[in-house]
Amino acid sequence: MRLQVIVVETGERWRRALLRMVLDPKNNHNDYGSFESSGVSGSPHHTVDVSEVAHQSSDDTGLHSDSESSRLAPDMTQSDLYQRQPLLPPSEKSDPWAGSGQGSALHSPSSEYYHVDDKPDGLTIHRTGGLVSGSNGIVKIDVPAPLREEPRFPKEKWKTLVAFIILVVNFIITTASLALVHERVPDRDKYQPLPDIFLDNVKAMDWALDVSEVLIIISSNTAIIVVFFHKHRFIVMRRIFMILALLYLMRSITMFVTVLPVASVTYYCSPKANSTNSLMVAKRVWQLISGFGLSINGQHTYCGDYIYSGHTVILTMSYLIIAEYSPKRCFPVHWISWLVSVTGVIMVLIAHGHYTVDVIIAYYVTTTLFWIYHTLANNANLKQYGPNNFLARVWWFPLFRYFEKNVGGPVPRQYEWPLPWPRWCHGKHPNRNS
Repeated sequence: MRLQVIVVETGERWRRALLRMVLDPKNNHNDYGSFESSGVSGSPHHTVDVSEVAHQSSDDTGLHSDSESSRLAPDMTQSDLYQRQPLLPPSEKSDPWAGSGQGSALHSPSSEYYHVDDKPDGLTIHRTGGLVSGSNGIVKIDVPAPLREEPRFPKEKWKTLVAFIILVVNFIITTASLALVHERVPDRDKYQPLPDIFLDNVKAMDWALDVSEVLIIISSNTAIIVVFFHKHRFIVMRRIFMILALLYLMRSITMFVTVLPVASVTYYCSPKANSTNSLMVAKRVWQLISGFGLSINGQHTYCGDYIYSGHTVILTMSYLIIAEYSPKRCFPVHWISWLVSVTGVIMVLIAHGHYTVDVIIAYYVTTTLFWIYHTLANNANLKQYGPNNFLARVWWFPLFRYFEKNVGGPVPRQYEWPLPWPRWCHGKHPNRNS
């Protein structure tokens, strides 16, 4: 295949000779530093040195001198000019085509191949001799220093402490509300238990309340173990503290505003003091806190805390924590936890410790609050105020943002040994995914 380029310029004098460039497929020609031509009449090849050729390359209309035109024109009309060059422009130092004087300009490009300055993306390219380089043929790319990346799941222990303090305060408020409600409970001699579809058809069994509280202890301790071995335990703990604090606060309000008659005719209630003062309330609060709000240890002897059921809240929360934060492959544990929670709630009803409506409201409020909180926490868009984010209108949303704004997504199910000892428990891979 032959590529012929003919450039002719007319005028008073011939300033450019006829040039024909042929791509020669032969291998017996030198690639660098010479032109080889073959005569028309079969004469042997002869070499013309590049340094002897004068050519101006300042632009595409460079001219030969008169003597060069008269010397080169006969050769180029009698023979073909073969040239082989590298594809890229020659460098300033390493290419033998490059040199000093006019000979070096023969193969130098007449225009700049690369010239990019002050790009907004930080890429700076300079040209020397037609190459993309600084001075040694290397492209220099300015990369900004990497910024320090914040962890996706920061521990933020101080926030966990704040959430725990909020939980303790709201638990004290709930017990104080019960201490006051006990004085307002309707007299058993005058007011019978309210009609209830379940309690009216099931005989009260006092031992069932003890069974329910034993199941509460088992279920809650299982949830504590799950959180204890979770890698992101501080995030999980402050979520649990926050949800329980909200549940206790709302319960303290609901049971205070509406006081129901005692549901059981056999449950023991402490005598009323018929007067209230700060010291009496403080003593009752301490008694309830020391017994963790359970009747099995004999500390919970005050009545009136019905709407809604605290037993159902703890049983439901324990199951939700185990199902959400334990490994998925431990589905037998999930089913057992669900069965324990359902059994505990049924035992509360059998003991006539709560009305059926107390249990239903407790289940609804606990599950709804748990799922709303985790929906907000697992979606970054819902953590911001917006016209379409109606979940941001709940009154506790500012507290939620404070606790969850640095959590970068759903908390993974990863586990580790939390204590520094013994060392063999850590191993090479302390974190395990479900």
